[in-house]
Amino acid sequence: MLTKFSPFRLLKAGITFFKKYQKQKIRTFSLLFVVGLSLSLAVSACSPSASENTGTTQTAQTTETANPNTNSSATNSNTVIRIGYQKAATILYSLKAKGELETALKASGASVTWTEFPAGPPMLEALNAGSIDFGYTGEAPPIFAQAANTPFLYVAYDPWTPKAEAIIVHKDSPIKTVAELKGKKVAFAKGSNTNYLVVKALEKAGLKYSDIKPTFLSPADARVAFEGKNVDAWAIWDPFLAAAEKATGARTLTDATGLAPNLGYYLAAKSFVNKNPERLKTVLDGVNKVSDWAKNNPTEVAQLLSPVLGIDAAVLETAEKRREYGVLPLTEEIISKQQEIADAFYKIKLIPKEIKIKEVVWQGNK
Repeated sequence: MLTKFSPFRLLKAGITFFKKYQKQKIRTFSLLFVVGLSLSLAVSACSPSASENTGTTQTAQTTETANPNTNSSATNSNTVIRIGYQKAATILYSLKAKGELETALKASGASVTWTEFPAGPPMLEALNAGSIDFGYTGEAPPIFAQAANTPFLYVAYDPWTPKAEAIIVHKDSPIKTVAELKGKKVAFAKGSNTNYLVVKALEKAGLKYSDIKPTFLSPADARVAFEGKNVDAWAIWDPFLAAAEKATGARTLTDATGLAPNLGYYLAAKSFVNKNPERLKTVLDGVNKVSDWAKNNPTEVAQLLSPVLGIDAAVLETAEKRREYGVLPLTEEIISKQQEIADAFYKIKLIPKEIKIKEVVWQGNK
């Protein structure tokens, strides 16, 4: 049955509009605009919803949580907390899947929406645009965001582990050391944790960043380029690292041990922190509970992530077992480590100005 908002009626309305006014001297581009609008509405009405998209593009996909109580209360609550997540980010994805945060916030009249991003940089862009309130990324994206004057605060960190990221080469590659990457194509996501790993690994090997040919690719695209031998090396993090090792027999030139801390950071928009400090604490408490659960249940976490990532559960379990967990307040030591990364990026002109990490650290999580 056709509804009054069906694409066919919208199209018919557009045609009626043309007939009614075709005798008037309307400029050609105005008619084209009406035609385009009618067809656009028709196509939009027939298209799948955004929540059906895979989230592999730079456009974020916003979906309500599967918890039935959340959908019914989202429009009636006083506050909607908008959380950005990545499927590969164990803790926030698990928090979304379990639905426990919605229950914790419901008593205060708040609800949650979840927005999926393919990587940290577009998540920070959404934070800057005011599209999300809370998210989680690696070390590098917030540095680029601060340099671009994005209004956010570091609210907690995740220890992760240096073993969970590495620079790898093909199993039959003649390259044996980082020093041999000179003049070679090295794939990694620009502005990611592995961007910093590459900088520090080259520095230790006596090379400059300009000595290699950086190839900026998302994990999915980099995997294709790596397997096709269109790049010589790939700097990547778990679980994609574990998957590549399993599937291709890739060799590790170096992991981040002694080079980069490989921490993860929970970030929030300044406006959200200022208006909702107690709800922020509720979110962090929920994240912490799921982190404790994930730490003690790597097999369950792997089984949860396997169907959405398309990675074998055994591989994911390997990745989970070689990482650390925690939702911790930033200490002076952690701030100092993050400052070192920012200074390194400024030195090689990856960011346009010097920044001070301590200026954007929330003091309420102590």
